[in-house]
Amino acid sequence: MDKKKEKFELIPTFQNNDAYYEKLLDEQNTKKRMLSLMLYLMIFSFAYGIVMGVNHSFAQAISAGLKMPVLFILVLLICVPAFYVIQYILGSKLKMLQILNIILSGFVLSTAIMLSFIPIYIFFVLIGSNYHFIQLLNVAIFLFAGVFGMKAILDALKFSCEKKNLYPKIGVDIFKFWIVIIAFVGVQLAWNFRPLIADKKEPFKIFRQYEGNFYTAIIYSFEQLFKKDNR
Repeated sequence: MDKKKEKFELIPTFQNNDAYYEKLLDEQNTKKRMLSLMLYLMIFSFAYGIVMGVNHSFAQAISAGLKMPVLFILVLLICVPAFYVIQYILGSKLKMLQILNIILSGFVLSTAIMLSFIPIYIFFVLIGSNYHFIQLLNVAIFLFAGVFGMKAILDALKFSCEKKNLYPKIGVDIFKFWIVIIAFVGVQLAWNFRPLIADKKEPFKIFRQYEGNFYTAIIYSFEQLFKKDNR
């Protein structure tokens, strides 16, 4: 029964969020919880990466599958130290492992939601949707899942502030600015790791150099998609 309960509380829900955050902040289980969350994050992100690349080739699927966990880990390594120092200066009593667990829980929730979209993603791949549509679909899935993940982190910080008195109220507001930072870092890393989704017309490459940036690429995909629809 305990194992089943632990699996159920892997991610927060509207029904168990307080109990989940209470366990998440438990100092006696921080290392065990961190390793568990990290493992699930790697499994979920790897699985979704495989699906992202499978439309091109087996090699692309493996490449994308390996890149996705690295992307999330690098985001943590780049963004968490500054976030922790700022929160500490503001008066946060949360320790580094507790901060990591809170952020990891949001990432795991995001990747779990991404996995839930796999049947929809595969459906559009099987009916022959073009590369630009698939690219925009993935961006939409990342954005949708990311909103839920960031909300989970924000709720955990509010819980730490209002019910545990471990986190300063101003820190909750500061985190909203940190969301913008983590979004920019994530987008830039994803752009540098391209291709995650590759056009079937292009040969397999682990990394590929493109002109422009992520935002111009998305605008271009929209333009190409509408051109296809108008024919």
